[in-house]
Amino acid sequence: MKHKLLYKYFNDDDFLKISAAIKKAEKTTSGEIRVSIKDSAPFSCKKLTVRQIAEKEFYKLGMNQTRDRTGILLLLLLQERAFYILADEGINSKVKQDTWDKIRDEIQSEFQNGNFTNGVILGVGKIGEVLTQSFPIKPDDTNELSNEVVV
Repeated sequence: MKHKLLYKYFNDDDFLKISAAIKKAEKTTSGEIRVSIKDSAPFSCKKLTVRQIAEKEFYKLGMNQTRDRTGILLLLLLQERAFYILADEGINSKVKQDTWDKIRDEIQSEFQNGNFTNGVILGVGKIGEVLTQSFPIKPDDTNELSNEVVV
């Protein structure tokens, strides 16, 4: 069965809740948040680090093509029990890595308590708060990337 592990941790309602959290977070920022959840790393990526896999996914999703380079990806690899927050260069020029490390730690805490959907939603909300401070919504802002969870 495809996505066997995925549906051990999440259900379709969870994906809708995460998408709604992304939409809510993006109401106050020009940043673009994506969440990608995979059962495991693709076979071709088995020797790569979680960051390298996140970079591949980032480019595959076209996240490097936002107007102000303000895309940010939250990638989860369930089998590897790993996740990564990867921000584009526009964000990295204003937000330090330790900001993402703190959010990562909060997400990790939720995951350790078995709260996977809450962990992702918490992370999306915190990412949205950070983006709103550095990248407030612009009058001509458009939603450049889908808010749907990538599985």
